[in-house]
Amino acid sequence: MAKLNKKRKVAEAKIDKTKIYSLKDASALVKDINTTKFDASVDLHIRLGVDPKKADQQVRGTVTLPHGTGKTKRVLVLCTPDKEESAKAAGADFVGLDEFITKIEGGWTDVDVIVATPSVMPKIGKLGKILGPRNLMPNPKTGTVTNDVAAAVNEVKGGKIAFKVDKAGIVHASIGRVSFAPEKIAANAHELINSIIKLKPATAKGVYLKGLSMASSMSPGIAIETKSLMN
Repeated sequence: MAKLNKKRKVAEAKIDKTKIYSLKDASALVKDINTTKFDASVDLHIRLGVDPKKADQQVRGTVTLPHGTGKTKRVLVLCTPDKEESAKAAGADFVGLDEFITKIEGGWTDVDVIVATPSVMPKIGKLGKILGPRNLMPNPKTGTVTNDVAAAVNEVKGGKIAFKVDKAGIVHASIGRVSFAPEKIAANAHELINSIIKLKPATAKGVYLKGLSMASSMSPGIAIETKSLMN
């Protein structure tokens, strides 16, 4: 078992392992236990009472965080020439088609979000094995396959994130940075949690929010009470 360094021990000591924190208290504590010198991300890990193997229990969607993520996302727009100017004007970092398909086939994935128009999806389909595992594949359900590429870029730059339950039934998502005020961290967390609650599959039985924790980069997790959030 790996030994804890001094900073980690101090952070661990500030968390009462026997306590389940309120979202408000956790949002303040996550700042206090941060040990990094950089502006670390704040992440939520939400364990759901679903069976991800069943198609009708695949929880996925998008949400626009009221205070953004604190990170400037790099956006690639794959489109036909007539859409390029509007994509660039909206702030897309990379715009084009064939040259970027070739780059991606060569292993380049130095972006956070890829937006594409419906007309170019047949060309992009072959990139699924590369983009899929990295959650970069454009998808109509997340608003990244659209003819209105400018609106999609604006949403991403404005704090829109996509989330998806993994094979273990957990949603992992970044909701801000440790430099955010606790109130902003809590508000972003609420927005994500509420979106996930609204997507509860009709076939999911029993407890839906089975576990919830918050952590910053390299910090221990803080267990959060879930019953009040379901209400």
